[in-house]
Amino acid sequence: MLPCNIGGHAAYQDFILFEIFYFYPDPFSLSKDTWETMIEFWHLDLSLTDSLMMDLYSKLGPEPRLPSCMLRSYLLSIKFKITSVTRWGALLKENPLYAILSGFSFGDVPGIGTFYDFFSRLWDSDSNNLSPKERYLKTKPKKGKKKEDKTPVDTESVSSRLLPFFQRHPIKPSHAFSFIFQLYRMQFLDNAIKNGLINPVMLSLAGDGTPVKTSSLFSQPDTNSGWDSSRECYFNGYHLFMFVASDSFSDLPAFPLQERASRHDMLSFLHTFFSMKSYLPDFHLEKLLLDSAMDAIPVYEYCKAEGIQPFIDLKKTNNGNYKYKDTFTIDPDGVPRCKLGLRMHHDGYEPKKNRCKYRCPKANRQKGCFCDTPCSPAKYGRTVHTQLKDNPRIFNIPPRDSKEWGKEYDRRTSVERSNKREKQDYKLEDGKHRSTKM
Repeated sequence: MLPCNIGGHAAYQDFILFEIFYFYPDPFSLSKDTWETMIEFWHLDLSLTDSLMMDLYSKLGPEPRLPSCMLRSYLLSIKFKITSVTRWGALLKENPLYAILSGFSFGDVPGIGTFYDFFSRLWDSDSNNLSPKERYLKTKPKKGKKKEDKTPVDTESVSSRLLPFFQRHPIKPSHAFSFIFQLYRMQFLDNAIKNGLINPVMLSLAGDGTPVKTSSLFSQPDTNSGWDSSRECYFNGYHLFMFVASDSFSDLPAFPLQERASRHDMLSFLHTFFSMKSYLPDFHLEKLLLDSAMDAIPVYEYCKAEGIQPFIDLKKTNNGNYKYKDTFTIDPDGVPRCKLGLRMHHDGYEPKKNRCKYRCPKANRQKGCFCDTPCSPAKYGRTVHTQLKDNPRIFNIPPRDSKEWGKEYDRRTSVERSNKREKQDYKLEDGKHRSTKM
């Protein structure tokens, strides 16, 4: 029998009111944290889940549990930091509040097998993993040479080969997790857009990867060994790459994808980025905030071709001064130094001409140039224009030394907060799941 939700979310709210006052005649006996959770789930409308999952159920047989209640119950277990489905099933039988907030009558709650059956319906594949089980042992990836160094990879070579490949061969939105993402987009992401929390027309995204440690099983083909630079140890599991709307109030996630643990941030970034483009084709990206692992010329050139404003931190290596026009040198952050070795003053930029303007550090608009050895006969002093086409990695608009660039790049911490929330607040690593589906 197909699931039938008569009354939608309003019916769930009526059910909550009746059951709560029946089991808790004195509502003030409940704690403040409990009331906050109740209010949160009171407003969480998951009724669309029932219609989206209608085709995943048989027309014959007994009446199933409502998909919206199953999803709500699982989200509730994450809220209460319960990582075991077995433990959660037992708590539903013991605690009336957990059952009621899920949408089940106390004493008539789903068993463990019902939850696993629900997860299987969400996963669009007969296999529990994305890769076949037949595989060969691989050597561990190299660890960083210094403290907090990531796996050493030639990012220039990787990006120069993979970027054109993904452009010629677009990723198709047909993975086993396609329906899960469809559910996530229609129930959560679209609501964030509707409420003005995310602007898909002028989107600003921050991206970063984080290690996800799982059970160390050879039978789990999608996992392998990776180097965790923050903990300075090897781990077995995945490499979660997350894109977050950096200009949203609550660091709202836009697109997550679990990559192989052995992959460098650059590899994970490119695969996740082009996967996101296939799943969210109507999103227009305006700004892209990344850390130094994605600091490569092909990435800057791609951003320029696509009209994306890159805010990428520079690598710590090979950032010495180098010669520019007329024997001027350039600092690691893209600021020219005059012939005396002084950093020149930033004097605006011209987006239409893709260049920034710098003027003599010993000159001002009122007194002109007061340098003892002027390098220009102009009263205003010497000016230098740094062209974006000369080196899109060093020369940015806005320039790296400007307050505008620093203020925008500071928002990249939004993705770090999001990754922390998934791993620590929502106990992503504590589930010890043994398949990619789980």
